[in-house]
Amino acid sequence: MDVENLSGLQVDRADPSDWAALAKIDSVTAAGDHTRRDSIRRWCEQGVALMARDSSGPLGYSVLEYTFFEQGFVTMLMVAPSARRRGVGARLLTAVESVCTTTKLFTSTNVSNHPMQQLLQRAGWHPVGLLHGLDEGDPELFYLCPSTRLRDATGTGGKTTRSVPVCELPNVG
Repeated sequence: MDVENLSGLQVDRADPSDWAALAKIDSVTAAGDHTRRDSIRRWCEQGVALMARDSSGPLGYSVLEYTFFEQGFVTMLMVAPSARRRGVGARLLTAVESVCTTTKLFTSTNVSNHPMQQLLQRAGWHPVGLLHGLDEGDPELFYLCPSTRLRDATGTGGKTTRSVPVCELPNVG
């Protein structure tokens, strides 16, 4: 799969039974982090995880929650190491933007996470703040999605830009 040929990529809501497959592609879980594994299970059970997959199986996932000042927040965006730099992360961001029901959508990443910062910048997200103290010596950068890329807050789902959908979300929103 390459950036030009993502036609086989499908993004939809992860089912509760998908958690184990997502845990297998998560590099933090693979390194033995049982807390992350438990979080993946909880996210799938709560229906807040979106999964990107192709015929080979899961390639990545994102998590959209509304616990950040009652605004949308991308809590997690993970792409399998073997699928990185191929457009999967961008497709997941687009999927989250299309299902977010608030007028603002945020995310954050560590200052040391240059690939995520590049993805967010390419996707048009804007840096809006810096927080010290979460990870010692590695501040957290916060980003805001342009509001023109989100559904309106009334939930009608009307996009104000983009005339062509980037991905289909059959089980979402």
